[in-house]
Amino acid sequence: MITPRFDILGQAISDASRTQMLCELMEGRAYTNKELAAAAGVTPQTASAHLRLLQDAGLVVAEKRGRCVYHRLAGAEVAHALEQLAAIAPADSLHRAQRRKAGDLAQVRSCYDHLAGPLAVAMTRALLDRGMLREEHGAFRAVPAGEWLKLGVVLPEKPGRQPFARPCLDWTERKLHVAGPMGRLILDHALDSGWVKRHRHKRGLVLTAPGARALEQILGLSCGGLVAA
Repeated sequence: MITPRFDILGQAISDASRTQMLCELMEGRAYTNKELAAAAGVTPQTASAHLRLLQDAGLVVAEKRGRCVYHRLAGAEVAHALEQLAAIAPADSLHRAQRRKAGDLAQVRSCYDHLAGPLAVAMTRALLDRGMLREEHGAFRAVPAGEWLKLGVVLPEKPGRQPFARPCLDWTERKLHVAGPMGRLILDHALDSGWVKRHRHKRGLVLTAPGARALEQILGLSCGGLVAA
């Protein structure tokens, strides 16, 4: 049996500057060395060394576009693993401090390519209560319903190799929200429909009044406390 090299991953995420870069990349976009250096509060030279280590660990990949080199997470699996680590890492007192520091980010945000935060948790709970999702053996199974199209979701006719709807433990709420292809479709539809907008904070999102009305009509959610536009 081959032993997983957790030591390599542990070394990669053991530095606060590197974890800050990874959190920046959790938005799902690609950033340059200088942008990630500014986010982590280090020099571009130091950022380059950090990024090389993250690349060697398989967490980050680099792409050259023109004269610039952009860095992004190696994939959705990496983002999912980082979100789970964030959910189990802090103790209760630190968890509360992180939520205060997160501010608006803790309310409505993206986790790589899907919705996260209290809104995403509430939506997932509504989907489960309405029978549109079923939790089976630690996974989600989607049940056909007319509301899916209103959320921008077309259910696959046949199951694929990867789960269509994957449970993801929310790092601020400690409850499940929907990730996987379904989560991506819901976020894309919410952005395209103007239900949510990008916030000045990198991963933060703003729930709009039309979005709150749509979610109330489709899922019966009361989102008044989260509306910011």
